[in-house]
Amino acid sequence: MLQTKTPSRVELVKRAADVVPLLRERSLWIDENRRLPDDVIAALEDSGLLKMQLPTQYGGYESDARSLVDVHAELAKGDNSAAFCVSVWALLNWMAGLWPDSVQEEVFGANPNARVCGTLALGGTAARVDGGWLFNGSWRFNSAVLHSHWKITAAMADDGSGPVTALIPVPDFRIVDDWHTNGLPGSGSVTTVAENVFVPAERVIATMDFFTDQCKSETNKVKPGYQVPMLVTSTAATAGQLIGSAKYVLETFLDRLDGRSITYTDYTSQREAPVTHLQVGEAALLIEEAETRAHLFADLITEKMRTNEEWTQQERVRSRVQLGRVAQLCKQAVDIIAMASGGSSIFREVPITRVQRDVHAVSIHALTHPGTNIELYGRVLCGLEPNTPYL
Repeated sequence: MLQTKTPSRVELVKRAADVVPLLRERSLWIDENRRLPDDVIAALEDSGLLKMQLPTQYGGYESDARSLVDVHAELAKGDNSAAFCVSVWALLNWMAGLWPDSVQEEVFGANPNARVCGTLALGGTAARVDGGWLFNGSWRFNSAVLHSHWKITAAMADDGSGPVTALIPVPDFRIVDDWHTNGLPGSGSVTTVAENVFVPAERVIATMDFFTDQCKSETNKVKPGYQVPMLVTSTAATAGQLIGSAKYVLETFLDRLDGRSITYTDYTSQREAPVTHLQVGEAALLIEEAETRAHLFADLITEKMRTNEEWTQQERVRSRVQLGRVAQLCKQAVDIIAMASGGSSIFREVPITRVQRDVHAVSIHALTHPGTNIELYGRVLCGLEPNTPYL
């Protein structure tokens, strides 16, 4: 098995920055075609960024949480859909490392650039048969599936034992081309359909195990990174793209200031208008607060990995609220700048309103939604039990 030296955070962010010009060049194509082009996939593979959460025994880096935040933030300065896909592959490649070693060998052994997508949302049924399970159903919101090799898929077991989750090759599904959206169109989050798809027993795990005895790999279970709760890893994988999106919008706004007036006012220079200073200052502070929050939480993940401490229920809840708060802060920043950008910003070649739609799409994701996560946090602070097992 391969063993690879993990590149530094600085090196990984530089690799992401090197991809940004291509992502900006291809961003309109990505939106129009609702997928990533082959040259972007090739550039991401060549960069090594898709190995950030691949197990080290397969040539992966097992990068730390802050590296995830900063790399995904950098990629979002190029294209949100691409950054979203990379964040999905980071989380789900890591999650595939929770399966038994024999399954990981099947997924990663023959393909060092294997990409795993998926969701734990129930969309079908699983029936026990000799040697495994038969999966039937339809699953929506399969981000990055058009460029993935394997998909993590959850279904309700027909024997009453509860939900189960499987690793299934993407070609085993029928793809329904129904992803016509205002936000993140290039994520290609189409519907997938399984019709009597046989899955060997070793590739099927009880879904609730991912929140208790999560790691079935003898190789990975001794690694601190695979003791981190799944949704804590999800927070680290998702937060960065929101921060990078907000930074990109502010950067674009400032780049467009020269020569701009505020129409139907006496301000011949938007740069000199006090209202602009208030808008820019407020947006910049919101972005700084979001990034600081994400970094502090990423550092907590690293520290708990170092000490090998268990994650308490309250810390798991705080993970959910960190992501919700980052989304809230970044969306507020983007909305402020979008409102300050004038009518010319609605043209498609200007990224501001396009990024605004993408940030909105990320913010209303079920695991990211600020309202859901802040309510969960407040509920626990009031002494009540969480109203969800997804912690």
